[in-house]
Amino acid sequence: FGMSVSFENCILTHTSFFGTRIKKTIFKNSNLQNVDFSECDLSSAIFDNCDLTDAVFKSSILEKTDFRTSFGYYFDPENNRIKRAKFSLSGLPGLLGKYDLDIV
Repeated sequence: FGMSVSFENCILTHTSFFGTRIKKTIFKNSNLQNVDFSECDLSSAIFDNCDLTDAVFKSSILEKTDFRTSFGYYFDPENNRIKRAKFSLSGLPGLLGKYDLDIV
């Protein structure tokens, strides 16, 4: 429908976006704990200073998605499409957690 949506200063805990196509969505300064993004297309979305603790990303499209200023995320890069996604160094444990590495 050519519609765009953004969320700023929102509490979206326990929300489900399962299977939705929400490309280029902006999430800013929001609490996204326990949110289900499974099978979601979040291409080019921006997560700006968001708490993604226990958010679920499974079979999601995260290509060109920006996670650089967000925190608490944990997902398997092998079960999601993450080509050209952006992450900060502090976010590496959330990407490599399944390998049980000690990142210092």
